[in-house]
Formats: sequence, structure tokens, C-alpha cells
Amino acid sequence: SPRMESLPEAVLIRILASIPAVDLVLVCRLVCCQWKNLVDGAALWILKCQQEGLTGAESQEDAENWQNFYFLRKKRKNLIKNPCGEEDLQHWGEVDNGGDGWKIEELPGDFGKEFPSEEVHKYFVTSYEWCRKAQVIDLRAEGYWEELMDTTQPKVVVKDWYAGRSDAGCLYELCVKLLSENEDVLAEYKSETIDIPQDNDANWTEISHTFSNYGPGVRFVRFEHGGQDTLFWKGWYGVRVTNSSVTVEP
Repeated sequence: SPRMESLPEAVLIRILASIPAVDLVLVCRLVCCQWKNLVDGAALWILKCQQEGLTGAESQEDAENWQNFYFLRKKRKNLIKNPCGEEDLQHWGEVDNGGDGWKIEELPGDFGKEFPSEEVHKYFVTSYEWCRKAQVIDLRAEGYWEELMDTTQPKVVVKDWYAGRSDAGCLYELCVKLLSENEDVLAEYKSETIDIPQDNDANWTEISHTFSNYGPGVRFVRFEHGGQDTLFWKGWYGVRVTNSSVTVEP
């Protein structure tokens, strides 16, 4: 029977394309020089992108980008857990419960508006003193290995949504940090303190930031947001937040 190395390269690529991507990199790449070159090359990853319906398979990218593009598209997901309060405050840490603390309410809420997406049903709401909460995302635990983060430096895209009640003024802040292994700050985005006046339209507003070219060493993402009302009314008249997201993208 013919040996694997005697097969035409195009046939061997089709065989390798049927193997899980992680096994290609961690196992098949170590078999021989020919397999290493194929796993490191563009053709195999272009084929896997086409087979699995990933977009971008028509563009001309170098070999390294094709492999990274494949992994980043496959892994793409919201790294924020419980972004809409469906699990109360689970997964949120460093919680500051100023005033009467955080509360979860059903959309649209009193003096509120429906959210632009029908998939979002709840939101977090703040009180009459500052309420804050945070999540720290471990990128390695989520499958983004050191070489990928250090060499490719994929985009880290942060989004959040906020709104006020139409009958109450409020404040909102967002702060996101890219952290090293020792939790040193390598890059930071901090919004201005957004002041929503009383008698506002209660519409939901998206805020976003994209980190790129942030240098090597990023291992964690720290996401923190919060706010309060400006009338100091007892209860939950402060800013409302929901549908927070952090994604790592090609």
C-alpha cells in the first residue's frame, strides 16, 4: 500500500483537513517536516475555513494569519459571563453595593425603553450611591494561548449598553484594562463619566472600544462598569446596564 508521504500534496491536505485543528498543531505538526510545512502553510487552513463556513476564506493572507484566523473565528464568543443578569450577580466580583445596591429588573422597567435586541430580557440597575462590579477574564483559560496573544495581538473588542430612567438623572462609567501575568496594566480604556440628565429619552446607548497593537504579555482582561443616580432617591433610580461583552477577534 502507498505510504502517506507518497500521496500528492493536495490529497494529503484534504486528509489533514479532517483532523481537529488542535491535533493538527499539537500532534500532526510534529510527525515529519512535510506535515509541519503543511500545517504551517496557508492551503490547509484555507480549506478548513471553507469546509466549516468561516468567512474570509477568499482573501489573500499569509500562512500565519490563516491559522490564527481559523482559531480566532472558531473561538469567537462573549467572554463576559452573565452579561444580562439572568443569573443574578453570579460571575461578577469586586461588587460595590452603594445605596441600596445592585438590582436586576425585567425590561423595559419603569420609565424605561425596550432593548434593541429581543434576546435581552433583563438589566442591572444602580442606586443612589456608586455601584460597581467587575469581571476578570483569564485569556489562557478561555483558549487564547501566549504565542497567539503576544505575536498576533488579536483585537480585543469591548462593548457595553447603558440607559437611564426617563424620570431620573444618572451617571455611568466603564473601565477596561489589559493585564499581564502579574496583573500589571498594559493597556487601559476608561470612559468619561457620562451624565444622563433627568427627563431623558431612556433610550439604550452602546459604548465600545477596540484594543489593538497593545504589545506582548496580555494574559487577563479586567472589565468594570457602574454608576448611580444623581437625585439620591432611595431605591433603584440609577443607570441601567446590560449586554456587556468582551470578544477576541481576527
